[in-house]
Amino acid sequence: MTPLEKTKEFLAISDQFRLGHLTTESFHSVTMNLSSELRKSPESGLALLKEVDRLALEKMKLKESEVYALSVAIQDTFKRGGRVFMCGCGATGRLSLVLETLMKKMHPTLGDKVLSFMAGGDYALIKSVESFEDKVDYGERQLQELGFREGDFLIASTEGGETPFVIGAVLHATTLSKIEPYFLYCNPDEDLKNIHRSFEVIQHPKIKKLNLTTGPMAISGSTRMQASTVMTLAIGASLLFTYKDRDAFHRNWSHMIQELLVQDYSVMADLVKAESKIYQDNEYVNYVCSHELGISLLTDTTERSPTFSLRSFESPDDLKQGYSLCYLFLSEQSSAEGAWFKLLEREPRALNWSHLDGKINIEKLHHFDISSKGEKLRSAKVPTHSFYVKWQDDQIHFELGNCQKKVDASDLFLAHLKLKVLMNAHSTAIMGLLGRYEGNIMTWVRPSNLKLIDRSSRYIMKLCELKGRKVSYEEVVLQVFTWMEKLEENEPIVQRVLKEI
Repeated sequence: MTPLEKTKEFLAISDQFRLGHLTTESFHSVTMNLSSELRKSPESGLALLKEVDRLALEKMKLKESEVYALSVAIQDTFKRGGRVFMCGCGATGRLSLVLETLMKKMHPTLGDKVLSFMAGGDYALIKSVESFEDKVDYGERQLQELGFREGDFLIASTEGGETPFVIGAVLHATTLSKIEPYFLYCNPDEDLKNIHRSFEVIQHPKIKKLNLTTGPMAISGSTRMQASTVMTLAIGASLLFTYKDRDAFHRNWSHMIQELLVQDYSVMADLVKAESKIYQDNEYVNYVCSHELGISLLTDTTERSPTFSLRSFESPDDLKQGYSLCYLFLSEQSSAEGAWFKLLEREPRALNWSHLDGKINIEKLHHFDISSKGEKLRSAKVPTHSFYVKWQDDQIHFELGNCQKKVDASDLFLAHLKLKVLMNAHSTAIMGLLGRYEGNIMTWVRPSNLKLIDRSSRYIMKLCELKGRKVSYEEVVLQVFTWMEKLEENEPIVQRVLKEI
């Protein structure tokens, strides 16, 4: 198809993917000048990022009763002998995998009672699988293939509340089990009323809804940040702890939120400066992590790729685009197979559907060698610096060169929450220093699905507006499709189209 034909096809259905009115897609007033503040000082930029997190967490205090109800539903499922499934796409898929892994670490006897899946299978944990999130039937199929049945309970999460894959899974769950599934999302119902697929779920009598609206993201549309943080907090607090009564839940809920609110983000400032300098010198970082924290650190590092159009983790059979700025390795494991098992606390569940031609099966996943062997091979090819992250004595330890920092955390779940918010802020600050966004607009977003084509187009229109030029949506979409065929995978299409216009 030509770019014009693709444009016409997209515009015919664009009413279901034009999402600029959503709260999660809007521009946060606190971070409007984030990129320039970071250039003044990383400490100043990190303070702005913490403020957005603070505002989101304060709103979560008002959700305590609703989150407690989710906790009761989970415990009731276990008592009946049922299993808890979690699913999501992108960031919410990864948080589902994080929480399944934590369940196996913290409650081994219940480990096989919790199963999670994300759009594209476990392969998508490390590298985005394009277009999967646009397919309702893929969500249905992955749920069914994982063995979801009567008596099982599904927790489906989608930051925007409109992802077709997640909607397909949660609707299908109502036909397979009498246990009403939960649907978690972070936009006001009013935002979603004109999106048919979202409205169908919100109005569905057999689906329970948990709305966790927290306001705009620190970086426009970057739901890997505040939206996925509050979802991780809500689902994790409900899943990973047992409570004798409502008061016990209140104490734990309040403790976790307070610990996050008082966390000092400036602890990451020197690490931001050091890692940014490495990239500016055209060198690379190897995150070397203990297995206890590995999956949350992997989540942050892999999510940098689609958010900022970075080279995704390289594998030996895909080096045409060069090497990823950073990579994650589990230092205790000597083989890729062993490292992936330790990371997930189970064998990976990759998809081997015939029409995918083996592109995202388990063999392809194991090509990403996150073991100590993989670390040695990468360090032999490019100049690398080791960034150590480990969990020891109820503390997260960070070490990069001469820079060493420690962060207190009283339990493993809190450690993962703190690691998430700190590494989200850390990587976002680095990308700001490297010029990967303007103000708080993702100028390097990669349009890999229909939602991101719309987002790229809207950002171009917004930047044109800031420069005093008005352009039509149709004109911009055509330019996006035109340049998608011309540019390499990691080139900045928003900036290129902006220049063309």
